[in-house]
Amino acid sequence: MEVPITQFRREIFSLVNLALEGGEVWLTHRGRRVKIVPEGQPVSRLSRITPMEIVCPGESLLDDPALLAEMTRSWEADWERDFGPAPDRDSTSPRAEP
Repeated sequence: MEVPITQFRREIFSLVNLALEGGEVWLTHRGRRVKIVPEGQPVSRLSRITPMEIVCPGESLLDDPALLAEMTRSWEADWERDFGPAPDRDSTSPRAEP
């Protein structure tokens, strides 16, 4: 993309972001051309995320029957709010023919 210096002034942030994402940005001033090029390799937004340390206890929280029951009630309430009554688990499971 080639833009005059006045347009570059108006759109400086979007044009620099375009160059950072790998696009070519040229600007012209007094008959001369200047290319905007990022230093080094292009950096993705995902690579700039700071990793988090996740602490996992030795025992899974889902092993607690009270917590699992509370989570199930919450999931079923969300389902009923969004989609209506939850299907009966016994009627939807495939039955073996005798």
